[in-house]
Amino acid sequence: MASSFEQMRANVAKLLRGIDRYNPENLATLERYVETQARENAYDLEANLAVLKLYQFNPAYFQTQVTSQIHLPHTDFTLCKCMIDQTHQEERPIRQILYLGNLLETCHFQSFWTSLEENRELIDGIAGFEDSVRKYTQVKAWMNKYGWTEDEDGQVFIFNQEESVKPKNIVEKIDFESVSSIMATSQ
Repeated sequence: MASSFEQMRANVAKLLRGIDRYNPENLATLERYVETQARENAYDLEANLAVLKLYQFNPAYFQTQVTSQIHLPHTDFTLCKCMIDQTHQEERPIRQILYLGNLLETCHFQSFWTSLEENRELIDGIAGFEDSVRKYTQVKAWMNKYGWTEDEDGQVFIFNQEESVKPKNIVEKIDFESVSSIMATSQ
């Protein structure tokens, strides 16, 4: 099965090159690929963004079920969220996913797990979802604890002691008598 997934990934990568990326006739293939990503515990940001962009260009083709499989718990959550029309963000599964994503982003992990338990149907068919969330929460907890930051590319910058060292001005008061003896011996 993994080889068929890799073949599908290669076919989608070809599809996303050039103008075909925005061809609505390719939407069915891209939607199947999103569903396959969910089953295989894989993630392809470029393909997912292409699906969301096609939904923006062709609102009549919007699929709530496909869109709901794209998001959590990846760091690209906000980017993907911005590509979903506001009216679709109010639909139940997407609204719940956005809520869960907000809980993760704001590090309300206990509330996240409680809410997820109440909405188990949201992750049906998504392999490795809970493990991915655990990894994400561990990174977020460390980032908050140690003041680490993340840039728009998803790279985490580790804040360390050397970056926070503050210079200290040392003021010494020396009288002329103690300096004059040193100056006299140096000549």
